[in-house]
Amino acid sequence: MKKILLIEDSQEIRENTAEILTLANYEVVEAENGKVGVELAKKEQPDLIICDIMMPQLDGYGVLHMLSKNPLTSGIPFVFLTAKSEKEDFRKGMNLGADDYLIKPFDDLELLDVVEMRLKKNEILKADFKKNAEGLDNFIEEAKGYEDLNKLISNNQKVTVFKKKQNLFLEGNHPNALYFLNKGKVKTYKSNEDGREYITNLYKDGDFIGYLDLLEETSYRESAMALEESEVYVISKEDFFSLLNHNRDVANKFIKILSDNLADREERLLKLAYNSVRKRVAEALMLVKKQYQDEGNETTQITISREDLASIVGASKETVIRTLADFKDEKLIDSQGSRIMILNPDKLARMRN
Repeated sequence: MKKILLIEDSQEIRENTAEILTLANYEVVEAENGKVGVELAKKEQPDLIICDIMMPQLDGYGVLHMLSKNPLTSGIPFVFLTAKSEKEDFRKGMNLGADDYLIKPFDDLELLDVVEMRLKKNEILKADFKKNAEGLDNFIEEAKGYEDLNKLISNNQKVTVFKKKQNLFLEGNHPNALYFLNKGKVKTYKSNEDGREYITNLYKDGDFIGYLDLLEETSYRESAMALEESEVYVISKEDFFSLLNHNRDVANKFIKILSDNLADREERLLKLAYNSVRKRVAEALMLVKKQYQDEGNETTQITISREDLASIVGASKETVIRTLADFKDEKLIDSQGSRIMILNPDKLARMRN
C-alpha cells in the first residue's frame, strides 16, 4: 500500500481529501501545517506528498524548499494544492521542483489521476535500467516524457569506437561530455611525475565514466583509456545537465546511477594505504574478477596485463609478478600469459593482511 502525506491547514479539505485517498486504498498520513508536515515527511518517508501552498507559519513553498535540501526526502514526488491559478504561482512552484498542481476545488477523479500518474512515473525512474544501449535509450526516453524534456535532449547520442589503448579523455583536460560504455573495457588512471600509473577504477558494459569532474565542472583529475576496442556513447554536456536541471525525479535517478561505484572506490583507496602487497594483489584479482570475468567460461578466468595489475595494486610490476608466483605455488591461481585462472576465490577474498 502506497503511503501519502497530506499537508493541509483546512480541516474540512484535509479530511475530505484523506477520505478519497483512503477509499482508493492509499495509506494517508495527515499534517495540519507545514512544520508538522516537514517532520512527518522525514519520519514516515511517504511515497508522495500533497501539500497546500497558503498556510500559516510555514507555507507550501517553504515545505518544498526544506524537503528538497534533505537527501532523505528530496526524491519524494511533490504535488501542490492551491486555490490560485496564476502563471506566477505555477512557475514559482516548478522552479522549486514541484511535480504537479491541483487547483481547488478538484473532484475525486482529478485527485486520483494526478496521484496515480506521479506514483507510476516515480516507480519507473526508481527502477533499474538495462545497462546497455537499449537501456540508456529507454531511460532517456522516460526522462524526455517529463516537463517537455523532449525539447531539450538531442535524440542523437554520438557513438564512438575507441581502439585499444586509445584515451577517452586525459587528466587536466576540461570535460565536455559524459561517457556511457556500451561494450568493452575501460580503465581510469592517474600518473605521477615519473610517469608511473595508478589505476583508479575499471569499467565494464553499462557503466558511466567521467561524471564527477563534469558535475563539479573541474578539469579531469584522471585519464580514461580503452583496454580493448570499446563502443562508447558520448552524451553531450548540455544534454547531461538538461536531464539533471529540468526535473527532480530525473536528477535523483541519474545521480543514483552515477554514484553506484563511489563507496567501492573509496574503500579500495583506503585499503591501498593500509593493506600489505600480498593482500592488495589478492584484492586486485577479485576486483578484476568482479568486473571482467570471461563470460561463458566455467572456470573463473580473467585477462589483464601484469602492468595493469601492478597499476591497480600500486606496486612495481616485479613485485606483483613475484606475488602471483607465490599464489600459483599455493594453488590459489594458475596462469598462462595474461590469462589468470582463479582456483580458490574464497581464500583470496579472505587473504590476511
